[in-house]
Amino acid sequence: MKVLLAHTPQMRRDYYGERSLNGLRALTDVKLHEGEVALDAAALVEAAGDVDIIVADRMTPGPGEIFPLLPKLRAFVRCAVDIRNIDVEAASAAGVLVTQASPGFIHSVAELAVGFMVDLSRGVSRATSDYHAGRVPDVMMGRQLAGSTIGIIGYGAIGRYLAGIAKVLGMNVLVADPFATPDDAAIRHAPLDDLLAQADYVVCLAIANAQTENLIGQAALARMQPHAFFVNLSRGNLVDEVALAAALHEDRIAGAAMDVGRAPDQMPTPELAKLPNVIATPHVGGLTPQAIEHQSSETVRQVAKIIAGEIPVGAVNADRWTRRPGA
Repeated sequence: MKVLLAHTPQMRRDYYGERSLNGLRALTDVKLHEGEVALDAAALVEAAGDVDIIVADRMTPGPGEIFPLLPKLRAFVRCAVDIRNIDVEAASAAGVLVTQASPGFIHSVAELAVGFMVDLSRGVSRATSDYHAGRVPDVMMGRQLAGSTIGIIGYGAIGRYLAGIAKVLGMNVLVADPFATPDDAAIRHAPLDDLLAQADYVVCLAIANAQTENLIGQAALARMQPHAFFVNLSRGNLVDEVALAAALHEDRIAGAAMDVGRAPDQMPTPELAKLPNVIATPHVGGLTPQAIEHQSSETVRQVAKIIAGEIPVGAVNADRWTRRPGA
């Protein structure tokens, strides 16, 4: 069998790594994408015409039109959790298996949330920028996390881990999630409206889907306290950026921090990121060696199972996998 690793050289270096690449090569013949731009549909069909398995980063889409044009393709393996730009139904109709990686970035994203809260509260980035520019920073009263209230929207793996950290830091912890209830008496489940009204820090970790599109909009922001901070570490789709910009411009909330947005590759939108009461990072919440290797090594294990004709952990349409080896 033959595998196409669709990552660009930079994405391959930052989001896959030599150890996992060597793991793939130990299993089968590996074809590398050497272009500097992510493969679009036409380019992917051309590159994958002779391969059995595509291993793709989040920047490489799997649109429906490619699957009938790749009759040899057996599986589309996503080296990420997010498979929204893969047409799973079209893949299933063609008998192609689709897989996703499990979240290996729980610790790294939760740690970035804590860093954001400290920075927003104490003006670390602001003072550093002033010093770098030769200005004398304003001395401003900060806020300590201990005794403050954090409101976590979305109580998945990251939300649970962050809630535990916040509890240890002495914070009051509120959680809003219609599908999960904390089993820790120190972590209080609350309706979203109550969470927004009570939290000093609102941290968005909800899943991005049609139901959560623009979850944080004008009405939600209006419920927040004027001294409160908003942190987004989920996806840009959850935020009405026009409403957020207005709230920040008008000082209706104290500030925001974001690692995601509606710019390409889920980057923060530059127009928001440049505001003086915003801290932004370029979608690096999961960019640590441990997090990256977790997901890339998982794709190696998935490819090994696929080659053996077995269903790997992470398969999302196994019941429709008709191009299975030996089938």
